[in-house]
Amino acid sequence: MLDNINIKWLGHASFKIKSSSAVIYIDPFSINESEPADIIVITHGHFDHFSPEDISKIAKQNTVIVATPDCASKISGKGILKKISAGQNISIGEIKIEAVPAYNSNKSFHPKENSWIGVIITADGKRIYHAGDTDFISEMERIDNIDMALLPVSGTYVMTAEEAAMAANIIMPKVAVPMHYGSIVGTEKDAARFKELCRCRVEIMER
Repeated sequence: MLDNINIKWLGHASFKIKSSSAVIYIDPFSINESEPADIIVITHGHFDHFSPEDISKIAKQNTVIVATPDCASKISGKGILKKISAGQNISIGEIKIEAVPAYNSNKSFHPKENSWIGVIITADGKRIYHAGDTDFISEMERIDNIDMALLPVSGTYVMTAEEAAMAANIIMPKVAVPMHYGSIVGTEKDAARFKELCRCRVEIMER
């Protein structure tokens, strides 16, 4: 909960954000939700972030699906498609979506040249940063005024808990939430280690 915004972790890197004006899903994957989406955001094309099956569970005819170009080319069916790349902003009603870079700096799973993204979603005056699949990168130093940061902590494909804590301590959100653990890769120990190292408030959400 972030004031009057309800934020629910759906497992791995999936979240549902309910503001006063919209129901927003980010990277729905293996979800049990059935509440229709007003907006769906897809950060990149890996199967655990871009799942057409899960999109179809929650998309309606007027759902706006915001996705990177590589994903957008593979989406069909219900929804209004909008492409987004790092550095671009999209406004949908009262919701603003800002795409920021997300990539690996010391591994090859998420190359910078793929132009995959994290997003900053502004809803009801609150700024929520979903980092996508990323390492601790220099662009994070320019991310500020964040109310809640959703950061991957599992290592292997993304930041380790230690690196994610470094990112949180640079961004200094009002609250940081660990993600990208507990199913495909990473454990609750990664979330606990992240919390131990952060200088900001940390909330470990229950799925």
